[in-house]
Amino acid sequence: MVQEKSTSFTRINARKTDVFDIFNLKHYVGPNPYLNRGALVFDFALVENREPLSIEDYISQIGDRYPHLGDQTYESYAHLFAKVVSEVGKLDMGLHINHWSVKLYPKFVRISVQSLHERTSREVVYFVWDWFEAITQDERFLFDERLVKLQKRFRQSAYGGPTVYTLLRTASEKGIPTFYLWEEGLMQYGLGRKHVRGVATTFDCDSHIDSDFTTRKDDCKAFLQTLGFPVPGGDIVLFEKEALALAREIGYPVAVKPVVGHKGIGVTAGVQDAKELESAYSRALAAIPEDQPTRIIVEKSISGTDFRLLCVNGKFVAATERRPASVVGDGYLTIAELIRQENRKPERLDSPTSPMSKIQVDEAMELCLEEQGLSLDSVIKKDHTVFLRKVANLSAGGISIDATSTVHDDNIILAQDIAQHFRLTCLGIDVIAKNLSESWKSNNFAIIEINAAPGILMHLNPAVGESVDVPSHILETFFESGIDARIPIITFNKISVEELQETIDHILLQHPNWIVGAVCHDAVFVNRSKKVLRTDYNSNVQSLLRNPKLDLLIAEYPEDVIEEEGILYPGSNMVVLNNPTEIEMILVRDVFDGSTVVIKKEKDISIRRKGLIEDYTLGEDEPFTRVYLKEIGTVL
Repeated sequence: MVQEKSTSFTRINARKTDVFDIFNLKHYVGPNPYLNRGALVFDFALVENREPLSIEDYISQIGDRYPHLGDQTYESYAHLFAKVVSEVGKLDMGLHINHWSVKLYPKFVRISVQSLHERTSREVVYFVWDWFEAITQDERFLFDERLVKLQKRFRQSAYGGPTVYTLLRTASEKGIPTFYLWEEGLMQYGLGRKHVRGVATTFDCDSHIDSDFTTRKDDCKAFLQTLGFPVPGGDIVLFEKEALALAREIGYPVAVKPVVGHKGIGVTAGVQDAKELESAYSRALAAIPEDQPTRIIVEKSISGTDFRLLCVNGKFVAATERRPASVVGDGYLTIAELIRQENRKPERLDSPTSPMSKIQVDEAMELCLEEQGLSLDSVIKKDHTVFLRKVANLSAGGISIDATSTVHDDNIILAQDIAQHFRLTCLGIDVIAKNLSESWKSNNFAIIEINAAPGILMHLNPAVGESVDVPSHILETFFESGIDARIPIITFNKISVEELQETIDHILLQHPNWIVGAVCHDAVFVNRSKKVLRTDYNSNVQSLLRNPKLDLLIAEYPEDVIEEEGILYPGSNMVVLNNPTEIEMILVRDVFDGSTVVIKKEKDISIRRKGLIEDYTLGEDEPFTRVYLKEIGTVL
């Protein structure tokens, strides 16, 4: 089916040369009339007096970029456009943007595409629109250049960090409800009393005292030493002269790093003499935040390989070897040219899901090359590997190699023994060792530091080796399944304040210790206490579901709210509909297995519970409340 143009259609956003028009963009954070999940919804039309190419012409060129799209057939331009928006929306980063729909109207088509971040989704729609118009006009379209801009836009969003995104994707796969708490800057997983909130791998149940303690590298090192764990000898200095004296005392080579820091910034390992130490001290000093005192660690540099051991909920789950950035010579190109060549590799795209970051050129790299008698202008012989840094900093271009299956049992016990001393969901333990297949008791092994908010991409998507599903380990700490992340929810299409209060009282009679949250057009309640009703309806719902004590939610979702804001949460345990409109019937669309649905149409009642259907007619004076109050017991 090819969409027909309406002779009465007026351009809205289309330019003079455009053959398509896009307008009425609207974003929903949750289920809505068009999709059962968050979506960007917009209208699509062909412009009067402008002729598009054939659908096959668009498919042909789009198929050059996305071959699997070129193998499919499409009912209309709108269907093709929706599918391409969904595909581009993945941003070549594997985003879980897989759902879309098309609904026909007389003068336009309404397209709905799953959305995670509103601003990025809007820009994706305009991106695809420009691409289609460029194909129409046979103009050049800088696809890759503009895609990188979209990726950067997403990375700047609350959802764009690799740890956050992978947790969201895993939560979606497990059916765990999630939403972002903008005022708090936190992601919420689960609902009501079942929920947890967090930033990346740090959660509200973590001990902030323990988290802060891990950032005090000196105190943390002393603590580990007290417990008998292997740590390198050294101390804290306040001045360069002290650093020089301490290095002479413990003997070169030494490592230099700021007491407060992250991502290896300001860290220099393998410092061989006083001259190198002066440079290393300067780098560590520059890395100290302005609000922090000058405190720098100088400690014995341990030879070996850099590893990260990751524990989740006190249990070892993954290990990664980290190697410094390097290049391999070809006998012709300079080191600077080899770096540029390496940075063009797809695996160094530097997106949230890339296995490697781009190699960063800085003073530390140039100093490392200088110590090897090299510079960025040096040409190295064919097949010779040159390491560009002493520190295996992944964010500066280092390489991650999965080592989980190689870890000796003693090293697993060591990691878990350390993790048991901290009330933290995730703990990263950085060690230097010859390898992890030998016990820490019998070889050159040292704990360098521990991290309370470790990144997980190195384990989930290593440059070399198998992926370890760390996000599942993290979320399964809190929820065995999506069901465990939810509290019972009863959804009405219309309910008065009086009926709401009656329903709350009915539930509290059966469960007097429960906390019940309820919201309708005219009021918000927590048990029998009336709360402030805000004009943004879904903000009331979110505030209730954010309550860590909430045992059950009752929410009214009439047609105007569904159309204007959508539904905040996916699915209900019980839906009660009183003479519902067509749009209000979508409340039944996402009920769970075993849920109860009560529908009243005039005097006729239909009840569906656990696969059984019961129909009857209300008595002359029988109130509808009597029907659904009786059924509430089936879902509690």
